[in-house]
Amino acid sequence: MGENIEKSVLETFQYLHTHAEISWEEVETTKYIKERLEEAGCETITFPDHTGVIGKLGNFDEGLPVIGVRADMDALWQEVNGKFQPNHSCGHDAHMSIVLGVLWTLQQIPGIQDKVAIKFIYQPAEEAGGGALKMVEEKVVEDVDYLFGVHLRPKQEAAAGQAAPVIVHGATKTYEAVIKGEDAHGARPHLNDNAIEVGMQIVNMLGQIHMDPRVPHSAKMTKFQAGAKSSNIIPGNASFSLDLRAQTNEVMDLLVKKVDGILDSVRNLYDVDIDISDFHGVPAAETNEEATSFMRAAVKDVLGEENIVEPLLTPGGDDFHFYTVKKPELKATMLGLGCDLGPGLHHPDMAFDKDALQTGVDILTKAILKVYQD
Repeated sequence: MGENIEKSVLETFQYLHTHAEISWEEVETTKYIKERLEEAGCETITFPDHTGVIGKLGNFDEGLPVIGVRADMDALWQEVNGKFQPNHSCGHDAHMSIVLGVLWTLQQIPGIQDKVAIKFIYQPAEEAGGGALKMVEEKVVEDVDYLFGVHLRPKQEAAAGQAAPVIVHGATKTYEAVIKGEDAHGARPHLNDNAIEVGMQIVNMLGQIHMDPRVPHSAKMTKFQAGAKSSNIIPGNASFSLDLRAQTNEVMDLLVKKVDGILDSVRNLYDVDIDISDFHGVPAAETNEEATSFMRAAVKDVLGEENIVEPLLTPGGDDFHFYTVKKPELKATMLGLGCDLGPGLHHPDMAFDKDALQTGVDILTKAILKVYQD
């Protein structure tokens, strides 16, 4: 769809990749995207108390269906070559570039301003799990009928030249917790409850959770910190994290109940305080067949029916699905874009086939046009 657009998309990606910013700190990214949107003739909306920017293209007064196209903006804070830094190892730099490419492609269509009503939603803080909720709070999708997103996929899920019209993400929950007790001398283990043993009990009980094996799920401890330099002190205090995954929201609800029951049991068994300092997560995908059908037809047009990957089930999560949970009538789907991505998402050395950037532009553009042609 035009050599200049393809070049501009790649240049945009290269800029964003080297100017990564973490969740809620995407200040320069917001400024950069805002400038690109306005250069392309969009009306833009920013927010006084947080990052993110919305670009509006088309006619919002004639009763046309409103389409939102969402791109996440934030990078991860990650150790890269021995140094901690913001790092786009989840592909958000690609997503932002692809969505700008969609805008530039649509602009080439004569009279497009009268034929569409599109919101380009550049959303902060996907990795923190709260960006989509903030956009909902800001009423960004209040007038939106269809919502399309895009996410690069690992090569184990989709190879370059393949794509999925819907990503069926699972639900996630994270517990951040502390065990509160008193330290004791190593010679007097009867005088306290060893926080390490308390943590071991939690781990053992998590391994005994049994639920429907047909629905993927897991609960595991991902961080545990106790003790200090002195090896003759039995620690009474510790901090830990739990990571929960479930393919459906219903199973996640049950898993949370079981984990809460385990924590209550351990509190009673050891007579210790276990305080939850943070509890957050994202919901599983609630799929919409109408939105998926538009994306499926677009993938077929661009890559051929033989290169459609469906269904694409993944235990990973995305806060994209808060939009449909908070607005159930919203017709939404996320394009899973094959790009030979490796070694994996969130790996500090993640890389992918850059030719997929233009493929993503082409598919999303066709999906949007199919809504208006239907």
